[in-house]
Amino acid sequence: MLVYVDIISGDEMFSDALKIIDKGFLIEVEGKTVTRSDVLDESKIGANKSAEEVEEASEMASVSGCDIILNHKLQKTGFDKKQYSVYIKNYVKQLKEKLQESNPDRVNDFMKEAQAAVSQLLKNFKNFDFYLGESSDPEGMVGLLDYREDGVTPYMVFFKDGLRIEKF
Repeated sequence: MLVYVDIISGDEMFSDALKIIDKGFLIEVEGKTVTRSDVLDESKIGANKSAEEVEEASEMASVSGCDIILNHKLQKTGFDKKQYSVYIKNYVKQLKEKLQESNPDRVNDFMKEAQAAVSQLLKNFKNFDFYLGESSDPEGMVGLLDYREDGVTPYMVFFKDGLRIEKF
């Protein structure tokens, strides 16, 4: 399995267990809305109930949401458009610095593509929910959650140049 990690925070953002669509500068990851329960099925661990024993009631806890967010423990954050504009300007600057160290030939194309991508994201700003990695590092990548035209299928948008791939 491949895990995509934010190069700034080191947080896992998503894995190749999901449908990944390479959009050039951006990556879209398609997820599913799921419900998970933490109920333990005692029959799976060989527990035999005694006829005399009074069974303890346990409360069932469940969580629903996008599997990308749940699987990688992404943390919801909030922005207004002005705050996001400031964040994304600083984030692109950080990525540019990282690229200058690791892949200087990519910097010019990166800056051109970044301008177009950020403009498009800002145009659709009201559609997105924003998620940081598990550490909630404010300097790290923010994944953007939206839904397909069907209104049911979630997908997240990530900056391709802000990710490294690790094998697990």
